[in-house]
Amino acid sequence: MQTQYGLQMSSFFKWIYFRVLGWELVGEMPKIKKMILPVIPHTHWNDFLMGIIIRNVIDEKINFIGKKEIFGPLTGWFFRIMGGTSVQRNSKSNTVNVIAELFQKKEIFRLALSPEGTRKKVKDWKTGFYHIAKVAKVPICLVSFDYGKKQIVFHKLFYPTDNIKEDMKFLKSQFVGVVGRIPERSWVYMERTN
Repeated sequence: MQTQYGLQMSSFFKWIYFRVLGWELVGEMPKIKKMILPVIPHTHWNDFLMGIIIRNVIDEKINFIGKKEIFGPLTGWFFRIMGGTSVQRNSKSNTVNVIAELFQKKEIFRLALSPEGTRKKVKDWKTGFYHIAKVAKVPICLVSFDYGKKQIVFHKLFYPTDNIKEDMKFLKSQFVGVVGRIPERSWVYMERTN
C-alpha cells in the first residue's frame, strides 16, 4: 500500500517527467521481484538522474551496483537510499558470481546496469549482464533511454537461452535508432551487423 508521502512524490516526479521534460513512457516494468534491467544507451551522467526520476514515476524499487569506494561514510547513505549495493571487484573475485549471489540473498533485486560499461562511445556491449542473468536464473528486461524520441521504453521480458550469439543479436536489435543524451556517443546496432 502506497503512503500519502509516496503518492505525493510519485505525482511530483510524474509532473517533472511528463509535463516539464515532456517525455513519454512506453511499456511497463514487469511486476516481478528479480530481474536484470540493461539500460541503453549510456552516454551522460544525466542518465542516472533520469533513472531516479523514472523509478519514482513508476513507484518501483530499482537497484544498481557500485564500487565499494563510493559507499563510504560521506556518500554511502545516499547511494544505499537510491537502491545501490556495493560490490568488491578485484582480480581474485568473479564479479558475475558475486552479483548472482546478491540475487539469492535479497528478496527484491532489480538490477539496472549499462552493458556499454562507460559513457564513451563503444563498438560492442560487455556481456556480464547476460551471464549474471544465466547464473542467477533471472530474466532480462531491456530499457531504452531514447533522448531522440524523449521516451523511456520498458521492453518485454527476455529469458536467456543456451545460445548467447543469437540471444545477443536479438537483444541488440531492440535498439535500432535509439539515441542517447550525447548522440555521437550512442551505441549503434548497424555497426555490429557484419
